[in-house]
Amino acid sequence: MRLRLLRRRLTVMAPRVAIRSTLPWPVRWLFAAMMLGICATVGLWTFELGRDIAGLDRSTHDELAALRSDAAQLRAERDRLQRDASAAGSLLTAQQATQDRLLVQIRQLESDNRSLRDDLGFFEALIPSSGSADVAIRGLQAEVLDGGQLRWQVLVMQPVKNAPEFKGRLELTVAGTQDGQPWSMALPGGPQPMHLRQYRRLEGVFGLPARAVVKNVSVRVMDGAAVRATQSLAL
Repeated sequence: MRLRLLRRRLTVMAPRVAIRSTLPWPVRWLFAAMMLGICATVGLWTFELGRDIAGLDRSTHDELAALRSDAAQLRAERDRLQRDASAAGSLLTAQQATQDRLLVQIRQLESDNRSLRDDLGFFEALIPSSGSADVAIRGLQAEVLDGGQLRWQVLVMQPVKNAPEFKGRLELTVAGTQDGQPWSMALPGGPQPMHLRQYRRLEGVFGLPARAVVKNVSVRVMDGAAVRATQSLAL
């Protein structure tokens, strides 16, 4: 009999058994949530207590304040360096502009110096070795330019110190050929009035007739009807 009961319990013929909880599921969920909240609260309280005991919160605030102070100092130093860099850039630009102006002035002075040296050499070459009380013509120059023009230059001087002022006129004559025939012409506009005490340089440019070939240029210094000096130049 017992064997039959045991076999019935162990086989598919055994009666079904259902186990039911005495608590409904909403109550179980609420209980679980309360337990989780209590555990989280206890864990957070434990963490805060440990941090206060170790002094981590106070040191963190101090380090944060120190870092903020360092950052402010670094920003101030950066701003100061930027201002210094801007001032240095402006100063460098001004110095460069000044240097460029000085270079232009130096080149101009060098050009003027060369011109003065050329004039000085020209005048020194024209001063005679022996003094003369009369008017003299020195350094007659002439050249035919492109376009049928003649450029001329002459220096008239009194090669003595404290010479009286001379008043006269300068006559210039150009001679050569035109179309194979002899040709000559005077200075356009007539003789040039002139007055000098030590020296005076006269120059000019004038046009030549078509097909004219210049072979000779001559100048005369006139004092009234008297010829005081004359000079010719062959081209």
